[in-house]
Amino acid sequence: MCTKVWGRQDCYNVFDPITSQVQTAQQTPKHYGITSPISLALPKEADLVLARKLTETLRPFAVFEEELELQRRILVLGKLNTLVKVWIREVSEVKNIPASVIDNVGGKIFTFGSYRLGVHTKGADIDALCVVPRHVERSDFFSSFYEKLKEQEEVKDLRAVEEAFVPVIKLSFDGIEIDILFARLALQTIPENLDLRDDGLLKNLDIRCIRSLNGCRVTDEILHLVPNIENFRLTLRAIKMWAKRHNIYSNILGFLGGVSWAMLVARTCQLYPNAVASTLVHKFFLVFSKWEWPNPVLLKQPEDCNLNLPVWDPRVTPSDRYHLMPIITPAYPQQNSTYNVSASTRAIMVEEFKRGLAITDEILQNKADWSKLFEAPNFFQKYKHYIVLLASAQAEKQHLEWVGLVESKIRILVGNLEKNEFITLAHVNPQSFPGPKEGTDNTMWVIGIVFKKMEGSENLNVDLTFDIQTFTDTVYRQAISSKMFEQDMKITAMHVKRKQLQQLLPKMAIQRSKRKASVHLLLCKYAEQSFQNVEQNAFIAVDATKPDNVGTSSSNAPRKGAAPLKRSASPVQHDSEKKAKVDSVQQNPQPSPCLSAGPAGPASPLENEMSKKAKVEEVKDNVKSNVFFFFKLYFQHCANFVLYTLFNPIINITYKVWTVSKKCN
Repeated sequence: MCTKVWGRQDCYNVFDPITSQVQTAQQTPKHYGITSPISLALPKEADLVLARKLTETLRPFAVFEEELELQRRILVLGKLNTLVKVWIREVSEVKNIPASVIDNVGGKIFTFGSYRLGVHTKGADIDALCVVPRHVERSDFFSSFYEKLKEQEEVKDLRAVEEAFVPVIKLSFDGIEIDILFARLALQTIPENLDLRDDGLLKNLDIRCIRSLNGCRVTDEILHLVPNIENFRLTLRAIKMWAKRHNIYSNILGFLGGVSWAMLVARTCQLYPNAVASTLVHKFFLVFSKWEWPNPVLLKQPEDCNLNLPVWDPRVTPSDRYHLMPIITPAYPQQNSTYNVSASTRAIMVEEFKRGLAITDEILQNKADWSKLFEAPNFFQKYKHYIVLLASAQAEKQHLEWVGLVESKIRILVGNLEKNEFITLAHVNPQSFPGPKEGTDNTMWVIGIVFKKMEGSENLNVDLTFDIQTFTDTVYRQAISSKMFEQDMKITAMHVKRKQLQQLLPKMAIQRSKRKASVHLLLCKYAEQSFQNVEQNAFIAVDATKPDNVGTSSSNAPRKGAAPLKRSASPVQHDSEKKAKVDSVQQNPQPSPCLSAGPAGPASPLENEMSKKAKVEEVKDNVKSNVFFFFKLYFQHCANFVLYTLFNPIINITYKVWTVSKKCN
């Protein structure tokens, strides 16, 4: 079936989100990818049955959109496309463009991302690109087109982000969230059959337009580089849902984003061109659990268009050699879509690939169902130690901007923690949580920490002050340079143990039965006794409104290569004469919900919440301790009484016998 998709005629329906039936793949002589396929085997009946079961397992997760919702999206995009054409004609008339040109000036809305790939979920937003001819300026897009959108009754929540790395207009059109990018081509008119994959379109464009075009070009290339679109889509839906359930779906936090997962699935499809989705999901885990990183994943051989644009090439660019998990976009200029991946995030993802392979092995052997693959592991039971980050601000708008900035820099903190010689892994949960309400809006993130087990160290102090301050200085410096910093914007960081998370997080986040909870508390008690070489508590509070006042903890084993904290002004203080106060980071073998070794000051909302709950827990612990002590004495007394009653007559008789025998002798 041929469908017109905002600028190109394709003989497949990119809007169809549901694979109504699993199509049997046919062998094709066309070669896909940079290597020969691993297998050309056709699917068996058992594979088709498993593919249908996979589709049914995915339905409860709302990954498929209903036909009515789909038609509504198409209608909205049609209205937006018409609006763009009308706007371009008006701008052309204002700029005195000849009437003969205006009649054919064109202009078009293209889509990209998950919607263009046909794998969007219910309620997902649409990524769109507005392509205009050369006489329409970017300033027109953010002025006259913005005003035209404002006049539309269906448009709500309209906002322009002109200074972003990729400038965008965000809006809600008839209840559907849409992000619109802008690209001005060096063409007099925009034809209806324009193919954005044409590299010649990049000539004489500014870098912002090239970035805006990149999303559409990459998405279109992916669709042209897979053997079977429907099998690719169902496989990608399954892998994306699996990644989200296992907390490894977030480009900004150092995991993989949507386009990266799409390229990994596309490469699997190239290696097994005739396989159906059930087989492809298994092969996905097989291939990438054994992939020898940092060898790059490529869908096609890179091409040089002689446009002097920067491309990913470790032979030329030294910084590209340090990328840990390169997945290269297929469209020129080729880029690494996973430059945020760190050593920790790569290790976490590879481990999840291995678990996925083990589960899909069981599924193919009919020892498990697909539902097992999508079971969400309990992140809050996985590690013994966590760092909780809290971003707070007074006004709601300021809080949204502040949270966005802090989240975009968390990967810097993860990188700092990885460099600490006492930390082997730092795993940030992509999901954020509402923080305690103390008159401000708060958002929390949780980072799981694995400490190295140091032999021969009974009491080890780990100083994280330098790691935290480097992160907070970066955030505050960025906030100040972008002129969004406000006095009430704060970051708080706290080290907590596993059992203390329930005092901070919503009950829905930590789901466990009473039986599991009691067993867990016993395990925690024994774990604490056997884990004395790793500190049990640390508290770091960073307050942007306080003057420079840094306390450093004494460390029995100072971190190698770590520069000591100085009392001179940080880069933040140079810019704004405001200095972040960093309390000392001291890990202690004695459990304490909140330990602050720095100077006294107003407590943060996180500290207040922990303090209140810690007092309650302390009272409970005291009551339990007293009751336990009472019963201990009682049972000891009973045991002594029983022993005395039983053995006293025997002892007396024995003594008398011994006395008589002695006299006889």
